[in-house]
Amino acid sequence: MTRKVNLNADMGEGFGAYDIGNDIGMLEIINSANVACGFHAGDPNVMSRVCRDAKAKGVSIGAHPGFNDLWGFGRRSITMPVADVETMVIYQIGALQAIARANGTTVSHVKIHGALNNMGAVDPDLALSLARAVKAADPSLIFLVPTGSELIAASETLGLAYASEVFADRTYDDNGDLTPRSQPNAMIHDPKEAVDRVLHMIEHQEVISTSGKAIPAKVHSICVHGDEPTAVAVSTAVRDGIRAAGVELAALPDIDLR
Repeated sequence: MTRKVNLNADMGEGFGAYDIGNDIGMLEIINSANVACGFHAGDPNVMSRVCRDAKAKGVSIGAHPGFNDLWGFGRRSITMPVADVETMVIYQIGALQAIARANGTTVSHVKIHGALNNMGAVDPDLALSLARAVKAADPSLIFLVPTGSELIAASETLGLAYASEVFADRTYDDNGDLTPRSQPNAMIHDPKEAVDRVLHMIEHQEVISTSGKAIPAKVHSICVHGDEPTAVAVSTAVRDGIRAAGVELAALPDIDLR
């Protein structure tokens, strides 16, 4: 199996005195970090720290904007005019771009967070709004989007470079969407199961739903969640399993997105 893929994780999701996830541990494993921009999580100091640490580890940086929902961690669906969503996302990307620049590095991609990402994945109008926001902030940014989603179609419509993402530690339904976190089988905590699933995704370019349905999927990047208790163990196993299969791991800007 010869291929080059990216391993990414969401980071900087603490706030003030509160830490969420093992950012330092995850930066030893992943190739690209999606940094919360202060709306669903994060703050200027946290953003600055993660940018600085990511630069030191050679990890590429992406903006991770979401709903203005600290209380719900950006996982609650909020109805907003698409024009307001667009401005909200531009604002967050710009904030991280400035923080990254202050730390001698740059933002290379954008991944939408939580409920906003899930909504954009199935709503064509919202997907176009999100893609427009990314392009308005910087047309050279890579849009990291769920495989098979409306966000891919929106990126293609606007001529925006995109990377198709699958999840190592989440399950899928028969529509190719992530199983809602409210369901008990939404997360994968067993490292071996995660590795087996990821290697199947890479080799066959498909995801397997909880009912056993095979769904075609481009695999440019694989997300591992950093806020789970098993995050470092699962992520380490996935990284090592990918390498053992002869697949190269690289930062998102170095991935062939064709």
